[in-house]
Amino acid sequence: MIIAALLICPVSAVFMSNLLVDHSIVKRLTVRLLLVAKTCGLPLRPFIRQSSHRFAESAVSSAMCFPLFISLCLLSKAAVVYCVDCTYSRKSADALKFFGIIWKFWRRLVFTYVWVCMVIVACVTTFFVFLVAACSFLSVVGFTPDLIVYAVILMGLVFSVVFAYAIVVCNIGIVICVLEEVSGPQAMLRAGVLIKGQTQVGLLIFLGSTIGLAAVEGLFEHRVKALSYGGGSSRIWEGPLLVIMYSFVVLVDSMMSTVFYFSCRSYTMENSDGECQSMLETP
Repeated sequence: MIIAALLICPVSAVFMSNLLVDHSIVKRLTVRLLLVAKTCGLPLRPFIRQSSHRFAESAVSSAMCFPLFISLCLLSKAAVVYCVDCTYSRKSADALKFFGIIWKFWRRLVFTYVWVCMVIVACVTTFFVFLVAACSFLSVVGFTPDLIVYAVILMGLVFSVVFAYAIVVCNIGIVICVLEEVSGPQAMLRAGVLIKGQTQVGLLIFLGSTIGLAAVEGLFEHRVKALSYGGGSSRIWEGPLLVIMYSFVVLVDSMMSTVFYFSCRSYTMENSDGECQSMLETP
């Protein structure tokens, strides 16, 4: 609860409220996305317009909140990993001890997080390039706009599975760089090897977290940001409550990723009859 209150809630409040977002940039990016969609033969239906605006808003917000992500958010992930590691080691978590040992892995953690960001950007960029190329090809061949929309939905579903797997690997890579002496691409490669045989569990964890975060974001969008109901007095308590709920989901997601790492490690140790000691347990 201390981690959620001090480290996660401030980031959640800024990110959900789009406090740092320049809406003129969002508008220009949305217009460019719609121009690309129109050029590729997609009909500019409300779904396409809303998706473009939502993506532009999320991209700008993520970029503006990057300093918070790489500081407070990353520190919260490390703290959660430390607490779960203490639980598995049957030791009491000590905040002073955590801040005393964080220097051992902070540089690895930041380096790995930068690689995680590059992987996410590469996945999204590859998807958009492939989407534009595929839509342009279908338009040239003679497919109707409705069929192109169906093709986009199908490609989006396939991309969602690939993207979910990448996020699971990245989350486990963050845990690994804290508990083991590897970082960057090595941590993510080890994560990919470690979750073999347990991929479905990781995808279910990602699905649950995504649904929870999306539900809270949707409520925040309609109950706090929207001005279409009441006098706005209820937003005084609804806003903080939804921020707390969002922070709690983020906290549980970090906990589940760490527990999933220990589960995969135990599964690997059972098959190899080996031992693996956490870096946090070493003096």
